[in-house]
Amino acid sequence: MGIAGIVALVAIVLVGVVTIVIGSLGVRVARTTDDFLAASRTVGTRANAAAISGQYLSAASFLGIAGIVLKDGVDGLWYPVGFTAGYLALLFFVAAPLRRSGAYTVPDFAEVRLDSTLLRTVTTWFVVLIGWLYLLPQLQAAGLALTVLTTAPTWVGVVAVGLVVTASVTFGGMRSMTFVQAFQYWLKLTALAVPALVVLGVFVLGPTRDAAPAPPVFTDATTVDVSTPVTLQVGAPVEVGVRGEVDGTRINGQVSWAPGPHRVDTGTTLRFPAGASVPVVSDADPDQASWSAPLTGRGEGHSLLATYSLVLALLLGTMGLPHVLVRFYTNPDGRAARRTTVVVLAMLGGFYLLPVLLGALSRFYVPQLLVTGQTDAAVLLIPTAALPGWTGIALAALVAAGAFAAFLSTSSGLLLSVAGVLSTDLLPRRLGDFRIAAHVGGAVPIVAALGATRLDFSLTVSLAFALAASTFCPLLVLGIWWKGLTDRGAVVGMLVGGGLATLAVGSTLAGVAPGGWVGVLLARPALVTVPLTFLVMVLVSRSTPQRVPTNTGRTLLRLHAPERLGLGDARRGTRSSS
Repeated sequence: MGIAGIVALVAIVLVGVVTIVIGSLGVRVARTTDDFLAASRTVGTRANAAAISGQYLSAASFLGIAGIVLKDGVDGLWYPVGFTAGYLALLFFVAAPLRRSGAYTVPDFAEVRLDSTLLRTVTTWFVVLIGWLYLLPQLQAAGLALTVLTTAPTWVGVVAVGLVVTASVTFGGMRSMTFVQAFQYWLKLTALAVPALVVLGVFVLGPTRDAAPAPPVFTDATTVDVSTPVTLQVGAPVEVGVRGEVDGTRINGQVSWAPGPHRVDTGTTLRFPAGASVPVVSDADPDQASWSAPLTGRGEGHSLLATYSLVLALLLGTMGLPHVLVRFYTNPDGRAARRTTVVVLAMLGGFYLLPVLLGALSRFYVPQLLVTGQTDAAVLLIPTAALPGWTGIALAALVAAGAFAAFLSTSSGLLLSVAGVLSTDLLPRRLGDFRIAAHVGGAVPIVAALGATRLDFSLTVSLAFALAASTFCPLLVLGIWWKGLTDRGAVVGMLVGGGLATLAVGSTLAGVAPGGWVGVLLARPALVTVPLTFLVMVLVSRSTPQRVPTNTGRTLLRLHAPERLGLGDARRGTRSSS
């Protein structure tokens, strides 16, 4: 480990220590289940907005967006647009009524609205499934970041983040997580803003590139070590020194690669001369023209279909993410929940400009990542690539601190939502049961992250969004705005849409999805599963009108009437005994 790795490791340890210290402060004030799960519903607008932004800006936001922009160009811009625009849907349709429901969790809301223990059980397991699926890329990102920065084994980062998150959630609950996640938002913003502005200054004020070929090209002689098997797409003939196995042949010397695909095996070292065009992984855009033009990249002719499905998943999935929804229960009232959402939109909009900028700049400074396929590491490596010396090392350490803040904040929010439903639905709701649930909820994704194959972080996260959009989005929208919804319709709809989305997610993660438009829809299933869930919920509810709860009118009035009218007690959730 070099000096850069040591400095980065010190920054990472400091973030972990500060997280535990801030989280431990909650032990002094968190004494009841209400305080652990909803911070006694007393969190102010700005603090809650910072906390929501802190836990929402995950590995996909901090590392993944820059990697997607590096690889896919303007097509990658749909991710920050979708991540942010989802809060508009949340603002208009869900935020205030959800807070007025008085529930602690999504299963609480489902039972308050439809008075069904079966629906509550189904909702509980989808909360757990979505939470674990979303936790997977956070832990894998921690492993990748620690390996890139310090050369430590991948499992060290996975286990370290998992243990820190479990400890902070176990001992602090929601009130401590509010402090922790608000702090981590500002740390993440600083950790991207400072390097982005400095690297942009170096790019603008540095040597002119008017006569240089369009990226991606190697500006200096570059050696690339291939750690996993990869198929590279060569756009222009290139001379490359090879030590290892390429296209099924063992080579130790100089070769000429013709345009087309070339298979490179694990352990191969590639040496490219200065000025050589950069071969890219097979699913990336190989030239500047396709990189800078929309809907011209990968997708086998189905780019528009993939884009529509992705945008739908991101837009509607946000209102179904359990770790986001649980934070709205902590606002004092529905009006505060709406104000919180508006502030979150501003915070996220400002943040997402930064990884997009770094992704574009990384095409100049770290094009070798297009060869290895580890484009998610672009944000981690660009400071030292653009600024050799202590300045670059210091900026890289700041980025490392922000990256681990991203892993910790999102992971803690996810684990808090999973532990909340496990403790309230599978255990007797005692304070000690929450801590047991937190340990169980943290152990499962740690084991999964150690054994699962790593995909692009933005792709894995978009799968979690698709599952949330196919289950909780229809439940919340119809439950809040349509009095004809029944428990039978909600259960069948969630099982159909969520089941199909789960199968699609599983096939993608397992790498068995076919090509063509079928493979596109399996990787991004929301375009099919979301409308299907809405349709099934409506049709089944229409066929079972006798199951509409008798108190539906009173419940909907409670959800929509401002608290100042005094028409309902929105501070307390209820659980039926039926």
